[in-house]
Amino acid sequence: MKITSQEEYGLRVLLRIAKCREREGMTIQALSFAEGLSTPYVAKLTRMLRLAGYINSTPGNKGGYVLSRPAVQININQVLKILGGSLFEKSFCDDYSGILKFCTNSVDCSIRSLWQMVQITIDNLLDKITLEDLIGSEMNADQLINTIIEQNIKTFMDKSEKINT
Repeated sequence: MKITSQEEYGLRVLLRIAKCREREGMTIQALSFAEGLSTPYVAKLTRMLRLAGYINSTPGNKGGYVLSRPAVQININQVLKILGGSLFEKSFCDDYSGILKFCTNSVDCSIRSLWQMVQITIDNLLDKITLEDLIGSEMNADQLINTIIEQNIKTFMDKSEKINT
């Protein structure tokens, strides 16, 4: 499993816009310079984010990009799905059927169950994180993520105890 450059850079550009305190926002050139990315690539990423409704462009010579809503209302899981899609989607089995029209395991596939569980786990974590959570320092983000993981483990353990009793 890999995080694509589009997901990484798109999230970085969105976070950079979220951190900007200028009313006009940040231009493509400023974003490009700040993140060390080519101007055409930043233009592509800002277009994707704008079309998805996460950012707005401000008009004029000094215009740039600003968040379209507060950072606390921007879910990281949804942003990553816009930038790169899900790790596992329903079409996955159709895309990897080998040389046959249908996968030889399409009726009974334990691997499909594995990928679905991985996707559910990722979604459960990322659904709890907003852009606002990432605006602070790395240490703050680590603390938040560790808290979420601890809560998930406790929930899992509680459910396991109920099943075993």
